[in-house]
Amino acid sequence: MDLAISNKRAIVCASSQGLGLACATALANEGVEVWINGRNAERLAKARASIASDKVHTVVADITTAQGRASLLAACPEPDILINNNAGPPPGALEDWPPEVFQQGLEGNMLAPIEMIRLVVRGMQARHWGRIINITSAMVKSPRPHQALSTAARAGLTAFCKALSLEVAKDGVTINNLLPERIATPRQTALAERQAKLRGISVAEATAEFAQSIAARRMGTPEEFAAACAFLCSVQAAFICGQNLQLDGGAYPGLI
Repeated sequence: MDLAISNKRAIVCASSQGLGLACATALANEGVEVWINGRNAERLAKARASIASDKVHTVVADITTAQGRASLLAACPEPDILINNNAGPPPGALEDWPPEVFQQGLEGNMLAPIEMIRLVVRGMQARHWGRIINITSAMVKSPRPHQALSTAARAGLTAFCKALSLEVAKDGVTINNLLPERIATPRQTALAERQAKLRGISVAEATAEFAQSIAARRMGTPEEFAAACAFLCSVQAAFICGQNLQLDGGAYPGLI
């Protein structure tokens, strides 16, 4: 299927590895001109080299800062596509999240993405075409105690974007969210290491337990996730707006 987005322009936040890099790669494979982002210049350069396209640019920046966001928009002033992504806040318990840690979680996973949207959405409306995808988490719909901070921040972003989607859809701009669970990324490795330490088991055993918690009985791949992202950016997805698509191997137990 031709997604008809060749020569569109995309900013993919936090894309030096994991889901962000996979999404940037999928878009580049469709002919999109992509600006990838990260805080580590060396890692970002390696990510750029891994994508087989001469239409990929790098921006070393921290999107949780106004200066970082300004750097991204200076490099790509009129993006057609915005993929919001950032490292998740630390798992833990209530006692592990004093106000300053909670504020950092909100800044990274709710306020920074909202600010990126604010900076680009009016231009998308004026051009009558735009795609905004937020990479959130399955925890938005299936909260767990150890991920309460992540849930709080990302549920806030979800609510904001649902409201905004009602305003911008008439102008050809769609806003949707992708909710990953147990996708094989560095984030999942870190969670497996944490679980192994807490329970006195090996990382391999913890990873196997993660896979068994999924109906498909395996971890998802970044490429599978990225394919869904690319489709939501397509011309064919123009009537999909304000939705939360779960990429979870059938793990979510609810109906809606």
